Amino acid sequence: MAVVISTFAMGGSVVKRNLGISIMIKEIIIIFLTAMAALLIARVVALKCGLVDKPGGRKQHKGEIPLVGGISFYCVIAMCYLFSPEVLPHTEAHFLTYLLSVSLLLFVGIADDRFDLPVAPRVVIQALSAVILMVDGLYLHTFGHLLGEQELQLGPVGYLATLFATWAAINAFNMIDGVDGLLGSVSCVIFAALMVVFLLAGTEIRAMWCLLMIVALIPYLMFNMGFIGGKRLKVFMGDAGSMVIGFTVLWLVMLGSQGNDAVMAPVTALWLIALPLMDMVTIMVRRLRRGQSPFHPDRDHLHHILIRSGLTARQTVLFASVLTATLACVGMVLSIIGITEWLSLALFIGVFASYFAINNKLQQRHPDMRSQLTSSRAVSAEAPVSNR
Repeated sequence: MAVVISTFAMGGSVVKRNLGISIMIKEIIIIFLTAMAALLIARVVALKCGLVDKPGGRKQHKGEIPLVGGISFYCVIAMCYLFSPEVLPHTEAHFLTYLLSVSLLLFVGIADDRFDLPVAPRVVIQALSAVILMVDGLYLHTFGHLLGEQELQLGPVGYLATLFATWAAINAFNMIDGVDGLLGSVSCVIFAALMVVFLLAGTEIRAMWCLLMIVALIPYLMFNMGFIGGKRLKVFMGDAGSMVIGFTVLWLVMLGSQGNDAVMAPVTALWLIALPLMDMVTIMVRRLRRGQSPFHPDRDHLHHILIRSGLTARQTVLFASVLTATLACVGMVLSIIGITEWLSLALFIGVFASYFAINNKLQQRHPDMRSQLTSSRAVSAEAPVSNR
């Protein structure tokens, strides 16, 4: 009898597992089709409304390209909230605050893509999005055990740290969106790394959410990289997309590293988002050294430098994706084998310093000649005319 009951129980477990897999496959298919449909519909509307990226200046593409990748990604998030609450990585009430935040970011991003807003309103909305989460109780209240056994609690400073983290995450993801497929591919790698972290911790629902975010990006990548429709159906992510993705990554990082349900140390999260973060800081420091605003646009990001070094756009995307995955794996392995958090941070700083030095050396070896030519012309125009 016991054997029969045991066999029945095992069979029930298998049935539940198979049922869970079938539900997961169903959700994946629905998410994919939703993202695809949203992309196609938004593309048509964008062309009629002028929500397009036009070539000129630093932009080397041909024709007007719809900026709708972010709209497609957001539609998936909203659809999950409305019709599939069982896949949400947080309670519906808490998820609603995240949805409100990304809704604000989407709308200001669309306005920026269409009308090229000044920095101030974008910064204010980004800060407001962070405040909404903080009011709901989600913020950076600890940096983990960076001081050894003593946890580094932030107290009220945590609110300010969350504001800066929000601006950093959003701008970091915005700055890597410069080559077809780059933002989407790097984001997929980061979501995959977060999925592994959540799976190892036994939080399957949050791991499932990360997988669905990857699925939501696949249709965009297919159109953006020309796998479907070639150049005729090409779309770009737009500022709306980079803001929503950057904020979503930060939200998942905070869910995973803060509070009683934390499954990773804050320093591990740094490894997961290392490449966008390092590229942003490197380019901002370089601009400040030149006496420019840290937000001054140029063509000296890592992807620009790699292309000037001889890599193709596809090779650049592959290189950045592999580097992102490698850094994420290093962070996860350090955590798994029990390396202390202060040592992990020290290693991260060492990698960061190496990246900074190599990036600057490559930039000096392969400078942006068009930018230098423009600067020299400007200097010549301002120089006084000789009487001779």
